[in-house]
Amino acid sequence: MLYGAMKVAVGGPLKVAFRPWVEGLENVPPDGPAILASNHLSFSDSFFLPAVLDRKVTFIAKAEYFTTPGVKGRLTAAFFKGVGQLPVDRSGARGAGEAAIKSGIEVLERGELFGIYPEGTRSPDGRLYRGKPGGLARVALATGAPVIPVAMIDTEKIQPPGKVMPKLMRPGVRIGKPLDFSRYQGMEHDRFVLRAVTDEVMYEIMKLSGQEYVDMYATAMKRQLAEAAKAEKEAEKAAKAALARAEKEQAEKEQADKDKPER
Repeated sequence: MLYGAMKVAVGGPLKVAFRPWVEGLENVPPDGPAILASNHLSFSDSFFLPAVLDRKVTFIAKAEYFTTPGVKGRLTAAFFKGVGQLPVDRSGARGAGEAAIKSGIEVLERGELFGIYPEGTRSPDGRLYRGKPGGLARVALATGAPVIPVAMIDTEKIQPPGKVMPKLMRPGVRIGKPLDFSRYQGMEHDRFVLRAVTDEVMYEIMKLSGQEYVDMYATAMKRQLAEAAKAEKEAEKAAKAALARAEKEQAEKEQADKDKPER
């Protein structure tokens, strides 16, 4: 009931304002369990994808969205529950992964759609990054549910970092044909199988999205970018300090020259 109300309240205005286009809607089954594996360009991906679907899709979200105290925190929690988000505690990497897998299996066992971002986090630069082999592949092999690759198009351009007001433009959703991994049934603990399943899904997402593929994890790239930004900031700070010292030394030298007695 709440999901339906939120879909009308949020999805309706989104569709009117941004007019997202969608291809391959026929690839989403009208009923039964399925996994929607999508690239991740923007925070809004979790809103535009459900907006173009007739069925409810459940994503996982960090637990902080559901536990923030105060009126704002309660409203935020109600909103995320209303749009079909499930809380997952990410305080421990392994615990978070197991919680996400368990949540995904429960959603699929109810015959519903489960949405997941194999990259694990938003792309820092619009490129497609290597998929993490744990969650997606393990949930798919444990449940036997088909995996439907999804490409979000241009959602990162709607509200780039640093911009307060969103840009009114048409994002897109391209949905591929379901992938069947029943040949690997019962092998959800084989890391080579998990890697193979994940890579196959990421390849299909790449074909749908047209993104450049980067064979590294997005989290590692974000770390590199953060370290580079920190190094640049420290270098800039050191340069300013060196300039200040040079200016001070020059001023002291000029003052000393002025203070020399005339002969």
